[in-house]
Amino acid sequence: MKKSEVPQDKSSLNNKNVKELYYAVDEDGKYTTELSSGWEPKTIVQEKTFELINERIEEARQNVKKGICSPVVYFMEVNKMDWAILSDYMEMWKWRIKRHAQPKVFKKLSDKTIQKYADTFGITASELKAFKGE
Repeated sequence: MKKSEVPQDKSSLNNKNVKELYYAVDEDGKYTTELSSGWEPKTIVQEKTFELINERIEEARQNVKKGICSPVVYFMEVNKMDWAILSDYMEMWKWRIKRHAQPKVFKKLSDKTIQKYADTFGITASELKAFKGE
């Protein structure tokens, strides 16, 4: 892409006065960098992605509220994690993490395990235990 063709469309970054760095070819045919305020197709994809993420978070919150799953699922979604990533952070088998997603199992977790989840999610243990989806 030529330096003059680097997109300067409206973006979700505009309101934060942030620019993205792109590599482009200058007039001499050499690679250089150019700042971009945004690119419409990328902005559309990002907005749709955030809509899906927010829907998943809301669904997890509702499921915690209904007693279908434990707060582990909600905070996993808030932190944009999946079972494998959470399993790696917790240094536990994935099947154990999935068991902890069950409210009955979650209530029986040790304080040490609750604290490890809280540290992983960047919250306090009391916030994790007290979360009821409300």
